[in-house]
Amino acid sequence: MSKKSLIIPLIVVLVAAGLLFSIAGHLTGWQGNRHDQVTDDAYLRADMTPLSTRISGTVRKMNVNDYQSVKAGQILIELDDDDYRATLSQAQATLAASEASLADNQAAKRIQDAQIDGAKAGILQAEAAINAAKAAIASASPELDRAMTELHRQQALFDSRAATHQQLETATAQQGQLSGVVDGRKADLARAEGALATSQSQLEASRRQREALNTKDDVYKADIAAKKAAIIVAQVNLAYTRIAAPTDGTVGERHALAGQLVGPGTQVIDLVKSEIWVLANFKETQLTNMRVGDTADVRIDTFPNRVFYGRVEQLSPASGSQFALLPPDNATGNFTKVVQRVPVKIVFFPGQPYLDRLRPGFSAVVTVRTGKAGGR
Repeated sequence: MSKKSLIIPLIVVLVAAGLLFSIAGHLTGWQGNRHDQVTDDAYLRADMTPLSTRISGTVRKMNVNDYQSVKAGQILIELDDDDYRATLSQAQATLAASEASLADNQAAKRIQDAQIDGAKAGILQAEAAINAAKAAIASASPELDRAMTELHRQQALFDSRAATHQQLETATAQQGQLSGVVDGRKADLARAEGALATSQSQLEASRRQREALNTKDDVYKADIAAKKAAIIVAQVNLAYTRIAAPTDGTVGERHALAGQLVGPGTQVIDLVKSEIWVLANFKETQLTNMRVGDTADVRIDTFPNRVFYGRVEQLSPASGSQFALLPPDNATGNFTKVVQRVPVKIVFFPGQPYLDRLRPGFSAVVTVRTGKAGGR
């Protein structure tokens, strides 16, 4: 074999290798700088809300059928609420009893206040009686002293036969009368002092009872607050017997039927919101010039001859692999470079035909025109 016959194949191989390396080195740049970025890894999506029960109970009525359109606030499912209504009535009755106890305690406080006022009045009356008795004693005591002096003088005169027996008896009677008056005033003073001590004791007892009633007031008020909270809980649980649609949309297949016993957390039906959007998974190399607001053409397999128009609303903050249940760990040593895909949310421009016929899960082919932001 001649040298010329070897040179030509060698040149061809070298040129092919150069082209291969050149294409491999610039393929990512060429792909990222393309004006139109296309992916067929795209699907229609919508917000889906699994509606679950918050309480246990028996399904009384299903107000919707499978795949029925509903409005926000529409009651979809009703649970038997007899037990919860009874619980609410019981809570309301216990609240009424606690409020009645508080009212009784308020009446008892008013009675106790009247007793305190009465004890204070008794103290004032007893003090006045004490002062009056002391004044009467002070007034009668000089008269008694004079009567005693006169009695002693008459006794001395009688002993010396200078006074008659009648004069002695008169002095004796006068002294006895005044002595009785003074003793009576002293008795009045003792009674007044006793009444004062009694009134003071009653006042102290009434004040202590009043403090005890104030403490009961706090207890009753705390009990009323607890009963009101119990009523709120009962009302909330009663409201949970009605499962309503949180937004407009369409329900999916029913997971519970009338007569079925369900527990807290049981998924009974799914609600799909009316707003449909596209989740397109672009390769990371396609995002070089893609921005929020870029226009997009969407072709859906269900309507192959129709183009839907929209715009890029959001780019995912991470690639899809980062949201996986078991994200890859490239530090294990078994590394193989794989182009990652990043979810891009595309919303449709309103007013287009057939939008109401789109359903989540439909496959689509999306073309994003990078650098072209617009609206319809």
